[in-house]
Amino acid sequence: MSSIARKRDPALKELLIKYTKDNNPEVALQAIRGLLVFREDPNIKEYLISLGKHPNDMIQDVIHQEMFKEKFNITETMHADSPDFMKNTVVLGDVLKIIKYVPDDSIHLTFTSPPYYNAREYSIYSNYEEYLTFLEQVFKELHRITKEGRFFILNTSPVIIPRAGRKYASRRYPVPFDIHGRLSRIGWEFIDDIIWAKPEVSAKNRVAGFEGHRKPLTYKANPRTEYVIVYRKKSHKLIDWNLKQYSEDIIEKSKANGEFERSNVWNIFPATDKIHSAVFPIQLCEQIVKLYSFQKDLVFDPFAGSGTLGKASILNDRYCFLTEMKEEYFNRIYQNLANVGSIDINLMTTEKFREESKKWL
Repeated sequence: MSSIARKRDPALKELLIKYTKDNNPEVALQAIRGLLVFREDPNIKEYLISLGKHPNDMIQDVIHQEMFKEKFNITETMHADSPDFMKNTVVLGDVLKIIKYVPDDSIHLTFTSPPYYNAREYSIYSNYEEYLTFLEQVFKELHRITKEGRFFILNTSPVIIPRAGRKYASRRYPVPFDIHGRLSRIGWEFIDDIIWAKPEVSAKNRVAGFEGHRKPLTYKANPRTEYVIVYRKKSHKLIDWNLKQYSEDIIEKSKANGEFERSNVWNIFPATDKIHSAVFPIQLCEQIVKLYSFQKDLVFDPFAGSGTLGKASILNDRYCFLTEMKEEYFNRIYQNLANVGSIDINLMTTEKFREESKKWL
């Protein structure tokens, strides 16, 4: 079919149409590529457009890229830039209230770890569905404010809710697996699953009982890993397009030189903080920042915690934008960022941020 398609023979149009209906998507795609040569023919154009609803997602992507390009064109000249009022800014308040004032296509990279579902003192939801719906709302807004083809990286893991008493069972919620489908529907394209592996001594001990009696069915592994799931804002432009939006000088300065993780298993020790009970290790944040952004990019953490991502961003010549709803953690972020280089940190309330966003628009 590839050979037939390359002939560019108008007499083969009907044959090509026939094979676009082949059950093998590879055959169908080659037939479609052949038909694209004749897209100026009104009948062929109409037929190709109809394939935009094809059940195969790869075929859908090809049709949308070739036949609906205007739908995906976003202003390209500002891709490397970001709003000045958001640079090295920390906002106190509910992220869902703050994020609606963020302009479209502002963020280059987001890396965050959302609050644990009812597993920490700062996160209480009436039920699991409410928790997932909240995250979905945040990540939908995040999709709006992320630049075309740029990355959202989510650190999460299954969460164990302790049992109410000895005669009741505990429950483990598969957060990364339950949130993935919602992210896909929003328009986030799955790219990679990185495993953050911690020393076993840092893990919750679930295997102790089994270790003593060894009874089948009672084994529960000690969870010493978390997921660092890489998503990209779906785009028909390839990564090369993103690279071309930057000067050669910035690309050269931003190269991730030195050692880097070659596999999707990253062995990194967890971190502790005297104020916040669950913080990012600086090593993890620096790796993410170096691998998924350029110098002078704007890096966002909607659940900033102690502000480690902000520190990693500033240390690597990026700008940070952080939101945090708990005042104690907001103050901790300022403590952690105040002495990083000679950078001024802008602290704002939600109302102040709203006013600044109006000035920008």
